[in-house]
Amino acid sequence: MLANALLLALRELRRNMMRSFLTMLGIIIGVAAVITLVTLGSGATRQVTAQIASLGSNLLMITAGKRMGPGQISGAPLFKVADAEAIAREVQGLSAVAPLASAATTAIVANENWSTGVTGSTEMYFTVSNRQIAEGRIFSAGEARVGSAACVIGETVRAKLFGKRSPVGSSIRLQKLSCQVIGLLKAKGQSTMGSDQDDIIVIPLRTFQRRIAGNQDVSLIQVSARDGVSTDWVKQQLEVLMRARRHLADNEENDFSVIDMKEITAMLSSTTQMMTGLLSAVAAVSLLVGGIGIMNIMLVSVTERTREIGIRLAIGALEHEVLLQFLVEAVVLSSCGGLIGITLALISSAALAGVLQVPFIFNLPIVLVAFLFSASVGVVFGYFPARKAARLDPIEALRHE
Repeated sequence: MLANALLLALRELRRNMMRSFLTMLGIIIGVAAVITLVTLGSGATRQVTAQIASLGSNLLMITAGKRMGPGQISGAPLFKVADAEAIAREVQGLSAVAPLASAATTAIVANENWSTGVTGSTEMYFTVSNRQIAEGRIFSAGEARVGSAACVIGETVRAKLFGKRSPVGSSIRLQKLSCQVIGLLKAKGQSTMGSDQDDIIVIPLRTFQRRIAGNQDVSLIQVSARDGVSTDWVKQQLEVLMRARRHLADNEENDFSVIDMKEITAMLSSTTQMMTGLLSAVAAVSLLVGGIGIMNIMLVSVTERTREIGIRLAIGALEHEVLLQFLVEAVVLSSCGGLIGITLALISSAALAGVLQVPFIFNLPIVLVAFLFSASVGVVFGYFPARKAARLDPIEALRHE
């Protein structure tokens, strides 16, 4: 009986192809929108997590000033190299500590120049920030200690100043400092915040302080915890030590911030997932609109086929058989719309993932949920027209013109 009802439903849909397609359109758009948004949202979440993880393993950053928004607390003193040395000496569970100072500058090579950022740090910077060398080498601990005029550049700086040539061994002028390029960093691309991680020049911190900044300030200290060590525990130690070194009383707030990159990862991932959920909920409204469209067309179909229904009832068809026929038609409409929507969603998701440069993640559970939801829309919104058809009086139906 079910197979016969399915054949009748397919025949009826073929008879009115255009009307059937327009009826399915709401379901198609709803399913495609939901799957596309969830797929792109999952890709964006994974990309955010991967990009923050690429900044360094178990990374914590100590900045001067308590962040209440952009900027720092006015008057909050910057750090000194001694603060980083105290952290490395007194805080347990660390694998590396790197003090940083940075400034904007113009790099000049022959007739080429490029506005970029120069960062002064120790040789531990490359370990803490998980930066790999593509060519050449990093400066050694001895070079960092004596303030050697050596530098390591990013891929963007190489492309702007050297083109496709190898920069290793060449000289770059930074303000009044002429330094030799000893290494080229592997490309990392854009960060989560949209900044170019390859637009950078790294020099020894002592060189930066003497020749670029003209002071002994350190604006940021990066700390990497050892694998298996809780970053929360390390964060507590850092706060206790820095409060003591900055002579803060018990009733005074911190004039520095310790930022755990895992917390930022969780926050950004949560934000991305929330936005994806909200957009998907809006897109799901299209499924309800599509369901109303199915109900409308099925009611029209019942009116058009009143005489046919009367003949079937008159020659012995049971009410539940008529109910099943129209219910199957509604489910076939919504299911076909769901399948077309899934196909369209996967194609569009793959294309948009390439354009937006986020990973394409096939999410089987959401595909199945979207299809089952589309089929259930057919059952829910098709039941009332089907019941109306099944309850027609055969005599009145046969009189219908």
